[in-house]
Amino acid sequence: MEENPTLESEAWGSSREWLAPREARGGPSLSSVLNELPSAATLRYRDPGVLPWGALEEEEEDGGRSRKAFTEVTQTELQDPHPSRELPWPMQARRAHRQRNASRDQVVYGSGTKTDRWARLLRRSKEKTKEGLRSLQPWAWTLKRIGGQFGAGTESYFSLLRFLLLLNVLASVLMACMTLLPTWLGGAPPGPPGPDISSPCGSYNPHSQGLVTFATQLFNLLSGEGYLEWSPLFYGFYPPRPRLAVTYLCWAFAVGLICLLLILHRSVSGLKQTLLAESEALTSYSHRVFSAWDFGLCGDVHVRLRQRIILYELKVELEETVVRRQAAVRTLGQQARVWLVRVLLNLLVVALLGAAFYGVYWATGCTVELQEMPLVQELPLLKLGVNYLPSIFIAGVNFVLPPVFKLIAPLEGYTRSRQIVFILLRTVFLRLASLVVLLFSLWNQITCGGDSEAEDCKTCGYNYKQLPCWETVLGQEMYKLLLFDLLTVLAVALLIQFPRKLLCGLCPGALGRLAGTQEFQVPDEVLGLIYAQTVVWVGSFFCPLLPLLNTVKFLLLFYLKKLTLFSTCSPAARTFRASAANFFFPLVLLLGLAISSVPLLYSIFLIPPSKLCGPFRGQSSIWAQIPESISSLPETTQNFLFFLGTQAFAVPLLLISSILMAYTVALANSYGRLISELKRQRETAQNKVFLARRAVALTSTKPAL
Repeated sequence: MEENPTLESEAWGSSREWLAPREARGGPSLSSVLNELPSAATLRYRDPGVLPWGALEEEEEDGGRSRKAFTEVTQTELQDPHPSRELPWPMQARRAHRQRNASRDQVVYGSGTKTDRWARLLRRSKEKTKEGLRSLQPWAWTLKRIGGQFGAGTESYFSLLRFLLLLNVLASVLMACMTLLPTWLGGAPPGPPGPDISSPCGSYNPHSQGLVTFATQLFNLLSGEGYLEWSPLFYGFYPPRPRLAVTYLCWAFAVGLICLLLILHRSVSGLKQTLLAESEALTSYSHRVFSAWDFGLCGDVHVRLRQRIILYELKVELEETVVRRQAAVRTLGQQARVWLVRVLLNLLVVALLGAAFYGVYWATGCTVELQEMPLVQELPLLKLGVNYLPSIFIAGVNFVLPPVFKLIAPLEGYTRSRQIVFILLRTVFLRLASLVVLLFSLWNQITCGGDSEAEDCKTCGYNYKQLPCWETVLGQEMYKLLLFDLLTVLAVALLIQFPRKLLCGLCPGALGRLAGTQEFQVPDEVLGLIYAQTVVWVGSFFCPLLPLLNTVKFLLLFYLKKLTLFSTCSPAARTFRASAANFFFPLVLLLGLAISSVPLLYSIFLIPPSKLCGPFRGQSSIWAQIPESISSLPETTQNFLFFLGTQAFAVPLLLISSILMAYTVALANSYGRLISELKRQRETAQNKVFLARRAVALTSTKPAL
């Protein structure tokens, strides 16, 4: 809000009156008034030795007493116990602070109690550990460069990619230690069951008979059949050993728990940034201008990158402020028209999603029937296309509908950050729901539509005629989805993005304008990552090497996207708030983890395992191996483990958890009320009244300067 210049000049007086000597003015000094202003606090960002406002003038009048007093304050500031890196000072002042603290610690290190010495040692070890972990983060400089040139929103994509790469590396290491290593330490795994073995659940022979052609080998590589079907890549390869079965199941639960904890940690840290950025009181231009600069930067490259980052943040603030102002001045009729448009557009989105889901269900159901046709069996290329029919249809839907969602979002009248959220919600629902429809279709085939009394499922509890090893078939579907997603990314980059860049550069006329400059589409790329990771979570139990394959894929994807970004893309014309991405992206990732856990838990507890393959063959369910293994433990251990599953343990645990939760909620509410009260006090006019009174006192004296 603009202030009246006349009132302002009357309150503060003319500029000549401020130059009067102190004795003529009377009242409080100019230095004391200016030092009580909020802007005086910004001096601490310069140096602990910078003189306050008006100190030079008073030094001449007071005989140097103010400088002596300020020197004492400076020495006190240099003895600040906080770490040097947390102080808002230049590098030279930080070095002096660190050297002073180091010499002081050497003097007093021998003094003090043993507890104090251990506390100092623990604090230093913690700081060194944090510095070491921070230095181990890969691609730190690359992410800074991307953020400075293309904005923090694009940087958030690569940060999420690095985080997912960490999850896959951890899952691969656990898989090697808990699955592959026990398999080979227990002896050479047996081969597949021969065709002459009689079983009530039929026969299972994954190996091809006779001479295998190159086309068949290539087909097996792309579909996961043939020589890959009976390999450590899939579930059916692992032998039925009790200890291996337990470690195999524990590996799946350990990976899920680690991913859940890491995603929650990332979501909480992103939530803090989101609350800080979305708060109208904290998100201000003065905060960006006066507090966003890093005075420790050295070199022109780092300075330019920081300038670009601040520029993008200010652009986001300005764009969203314009949209909010337009929404604030809408009339009732305009509001009704906007909401009518939003309702119609959402109905269109629902219709498109319904058509896409029906298409995925149809493609999955027709795959088995098409594979049995003689023409498909004779032509390997056609057979490969039929096997990839669900993956092709899902990829086609995910390629066509997200651009439609991007065209719809600006018509709804939301801010740029809100548009990104809606595009992400619709796209993630499309991708994850397509995967859910695929899994539902496979569940229909495995369990005969949930009818355990059906002819094909009555004997073994699953459709053993079409799917003798249904776990491997499910793993093959996830393997094909992962592989086809990688091939799609490569094809789009090599056949669309790079040729489009060449066409735009070589043809400056109408054809070049038609090609246009490319922008890095953050929502689509992020949803591609989350979709790929969800596929890995679903299929990792049935295809144990899938996290390792996804690690290699994400490494290739990082360098390919980096090359594409710097070679073919330009900075986005419209930016969005990165804090929303830092919270919303892990939240969608958490949704993908929750969706992937449903089919996995259902398979573990309810669907009978295959009788001819896998480490759980012969069991009524996969989970049945755990009680059987517990029964072989000593009686004391058995009683303790069974006690953990009784009501005598569950009820007190539930009560304690409820009490802790209620205490946490009450504490959060009290903090919220305190924050609201502090905000209310800050918004009052007490500070303005105080400054006005001081201004009146200073300008009340009549002598002119």
